[in-house]
Amino acid sequence: MLQCIFILSDAGEVMLEKQLTGHRVDRSICDWFWDQVSVQGDSSKVPPVIASPTHYLFHIVRDGIIFLACSQVEMPPLMAIEFLCRAADVLSDYLGGMNEDIIKDNFVIVYELLDEMIDNGFPLTTEPNILREMIAAPNIVNKVWSVVTGNSSNVSGTLPGATGTCVPWRTTELKHASNEVYVDLVEEMDAIINRDGDLVKCEVYGEVKVTCHLSGVPDLTLSFANPIVLNDVRFHPCVRFRPWESHQVLSFVPPDGQFKLMSYRVKKLKSTPIYVKPQFTSDSGTCRVSVMVGIRHDPGKMIDSITLKFQLPACIVSSDLTTNHGTVDILANKMCSWSIGKIPKDKAPSLTGTLVLEPGIEKLHVFPTFLAEFRIMGIALSGLKIDKLEVKNVANPPYKGFRAVTRAGEYQVRS
Repeated sequence: MLQCIFILSDAGEVMLEKQLTGHRVDRSICDWFWDQVSVQGDSSKVPPVIASPTHYLFHIVRDGIIFLACSQVEMPPLMAIEFLCRAADVLSDYLGGMNEDIIKDNFVIVYELLDEMIDNGFPLTTEPNILREMIAAPNIVNKVWSVVTGNSSNVSGTLPGATGTCVPWRTTELKHASNEVYVDLVEEMDAIINRDGDLVKCEVYGEVKVTCHLSGVPDLTLSFANPIVLNDVRFHPCVRFRPWESHQVLSFVPPDGQFKLMSYRVKKLKSTPIYVKPQFTSDSGTCRVSVMVGIRHDPGKMIDSITLKFQLPACIVSSDLTTNHGTVDILANKMCSWSIGKIPKDKAPSLTGTLVLEPGIEKLHVFPTFLAEFRIMGIALSGLKIDKLEVKNVANPPYKGFRAVTRAGEYQVRS
């Protein structure tokens, strides 16, 4: 049972405090937490679950905003962290983003959302579609109305009808002019390649996102051609677990609009879509640089854009870098960014140049790590493929759309 939720800025300021039970948690707990952040140097380095002398603390960081929850009793930590992630997703969706100014400008709505999402310390209503019927999203009309009437509350006076049904995430009287459903496979590849070119780590985190505009109460069944590749699956509450457990089929009554149906992880992949070959030769106070980038032989991969970044060592006083394709920029803090774009078919992009070391330093002993960013349209690198999507309880046959996109997550090439 959670006793309190604090929303902190990246400077440690308490922007919002939501007491959930009769036992009030003092704000001094935030000072103790911020002391731990100061020790680690960054809030992202603090473990998500820590124990203070008086409370158990759970926290996540989202776009520089810290969501901190407290409890004096032992509770499932995953439930607390999952609720904070869900709350952050709902606020970001409601407010169109997440930063300090947005939270302060919409303080009332944030407070009302938290009030509906958790009751006496336990998660209650976390489905965005139902929350939108209960609490009006911020817009110009609502702000003008609150100024004119003096009533700043955005909470509806009637309870949504879906809250009393077996599918509380969907309203029963939905009607759309055209029935449409779209399924997107969105994947991120994390990889580490050592200086010898060996693949140390390679895995994919993916999400199945659905955009549903179907009338009535449709019943959908989504099947994959190769579900055996999936690990660590997590489902939206609308998914029936038994069909998946027995046949690896997703059977569900969808919410209206866009939602995340499922997330998954695919581990131990054996190849990456691109290669990066850096070479550094250092002597006599200079360092010669040569970097080549290319696509591994697979005509099915349509790489839309590639960007390569690396941090120049502190001992570098000047640099002269040129490329045969794309543009090279030296950003703040000696960060070099090579925007390649699409790789041409007739030549492999290369970056060459010379780095000048500080006086007294003959050779470069610490070489940079390259961070690659790319996007691939039309294919999922995990190999996951959608087999078919069946739609029942819909009067007219709906239009079905499918799309896959893969982008780089933490893609490191060490030199």
